[in-house]
Amino acid sequence: MIDMTQEESNKKNTQKENPKKSNFPHMNNPKGGFNIMWVYAILIGAFILINFMDMGGSVKEITDTEFFEKLKSNQIERIVIVNKEFVEVFTKSNSSQGPGFGSPDFKFSIASVDVFLERFYDIQKSQGIQDNISVSSETRHNYMMEILGWILPFVFIIAIWMFFMKRMGGGSGGGGGGGAGQLFNIGKSRAKVFDNAEDKVKTNFHDVAGLEEAKIEIREIVDFLKNPKKYTDLGGKIPKGALLVGPPGTGKTLLAKAVAGEAQVPFFSMSGSDFVEMFVGVGAARVRDLFKEAKAKAPCIVFIDEIDAIGRARGKNPNMGANDERENTLNQLLTEMDGFETDKGVIILGATNRGDMLDKALMRAGRFDRQIHVELPDLNERKDIFLVHLKPIKVSEEVDVDFLAKQTPGFSGADIANVCNEAALIAARKDKKHVEKQDFLDAVDRIIGGLEKRNKIITAEEKKTIAYHEAGHATLSWLLEYAHPLVKVTIIPRGKALGAAWYLPEERQITTKEQIIDEICATLGGRIAEEITFGRISTGALNDLERVTRQAYAMVTYFGMSDKVGNISFYDSTGQSEYSFNKPYSERTSEMIDTEAKVIIDFAYKKATKVLKENKEGFTKLADLLLEKEVVFSEDLEKIFGKRRYISLPQEDDAEMKKSTETVANENAK
Repeated sequence: MIDMTQEESNKKNTQKENPKKSNFPHMNNPKGGFNIMWVYAILIGAFILINFMDMGGSVKEITDTEFFEKLKSNQIERIVIVNKEFVEVFTKSNSSQGPGFGSPDFKFSIASVDVFLERFYDIQKSQGIQDNISVSSETRHNYMMEILGWILPFVFIIAIWMFFMKRMGGGSGGGGGGGAGQLFNIGKSRAKVFDNAEDKVKTNFHDVAGLEEAKIEIREIVDFLKNPKKYTDLGGKIPKGALLVGPPGTGKTLLAKAVAGEAQVPFFSMSGSDFVEMFVGVGAARVRDLFKEAKAKAPCIVFIDEIDAIGRARGKNPNMGANDERENTLNQLLTEMDGFETDKGVIILGATNRGDMLDKALMRAGRFDRQIHVELPDLNERKDIFLVHLKPIKVSEEVDVDFLAKQTPGFSGADIANVCNEAALIAARKDKKHVEKQDFLDAVDRIIGGLEKRNKIITAEEKKTIAYHEAGHATLSWLLEYAHPLVKVTIIPRGKALGAAWYLPEERQITTKEQIIDEICATLGGRIAEEITFGRISTGALNDLERVTRQAYAMVTYFGMSDKVGNISFYDSTGQSEYSFNKPYSERTSEMIDTEAKVIIDFAYKKATKVLKENKEGFTKLADLLLEKEVVFSEDLEKIFGKRRYISLPQEDDAEMKKSTETVANENAK
């Protein structure tokens, strides 16, 4: 008896842990109620069954030739023409039952009643049949078929409509007997609720590495939910909402889950696109239903991910005259955020990577009271993130987390998780027992540059050009003071690139004019190396020239780093001029901007050419080494050029640039 009880308990626990749906609809109903769809199926089946069943027994079917043979032999007692389509035949052997009784002995189909009767009377007259053969006609109605003919098309149309309503209503969720209930649930909130003990959010702040400043600010929200009375007693009001803004992959959604896990309150999770629907008014209805449920479960957290899907600024849609359903949804959201009481403990968390696109009414105090910026992690935060993602991985003892953090500047938390996963996959592919340092480096290379393409067809001439091109980049990055130091350079094709170089950029918050010019010099190094070595240039510098042009124009138009244009910036951080067709400056200023950008690039080109010519011997050695090894590291550059030393050029850069500006301006005037 004890064993049976224990077994039943285990079964119940297993069912709780694995709530899989059955293939049978009646087993999927959690309340065990009867599904109304079975009634519809039984009724339709009964109609079809009654229609096709022959309740009167089967009647043998003959041809008209056989009938006329029996007529000639005087075997026919009477005939009945039914619906002008077929004839029922009663023989004399059936006459004992009396007229009007019994079932016909035979039946056959006719094409025309007139033709049949003419032939019938002709044979009867020619054969001299004296007995009167009764001939009658009847019109019979198949009421079942007529009813089905009227009902089945409507049933078919309603079934198709219900199917699409069910799909648009979110599957089999919601009450009302499965699909039939979904007809009325299309305006219901599609938020996923984490409330019960089994599905409560388990994430906490220990699972969120880095983001220390954001966590400090967001811990207050947790304290509001845990101890609201502490703040309301002093007359304070609990903030209504907090907006998490930052680049993709920085952990905004994870941070919101951690808030719910720490506060241990119901958590409503929904995406901004879940409000968008093809029917008018559905988005606003879902907003109303979401806040109605949130009020009922207060204190709670409502998390709307990618809120820019519905919160984009009104009146700036480039598709003028389009349906304004998104704006109606936003208006309802604004109303609801202003409508519920401030002491209810309902806090809205929004997440977006396009904070500049949101409507100002949504961003004002009283709705999203706080904006929490979730930025890319710095060196120490990357180390913490690596420690979190390395826990489930069997890592070799030689792997240094500090080294990995330094090798991944600009990586987000999602990128670091991808690096760890890729490293594990690479190690498994090589049948290793542990993930080693080289596996992590290969993973970083693959994520940044793409997969190696060693089978790509490259001629010896092209390979030599690529080697000198990459050697030019590497030499300038090693010798110039403000250029990013090289980590690794390769001439093995990766992705769309024929060669690639990896640098370790300095993590700085502001950049000076000299630093940008040195970066432009290093970028132009490939084009200059080709010109110095071969006396010709190729299309391989397309990406370099694109980056250089963008940087030069940014110096002039955004950062005010041009004496000619002056301290003016045409950068629009609000995004209001995104769809504007007019430039914010005159044609004369436009020509001046073009002139200044060209002067900057020409100056950097001359400076980089001078450095490469002065170090041509080392630059040539590096190119030959690349041709031999295909991959060169910073240690190899140190052997060729020595410890990293900076080229100090004469302090006449500004004067030379001014002179170049005047020269180009005079040429344009001519």
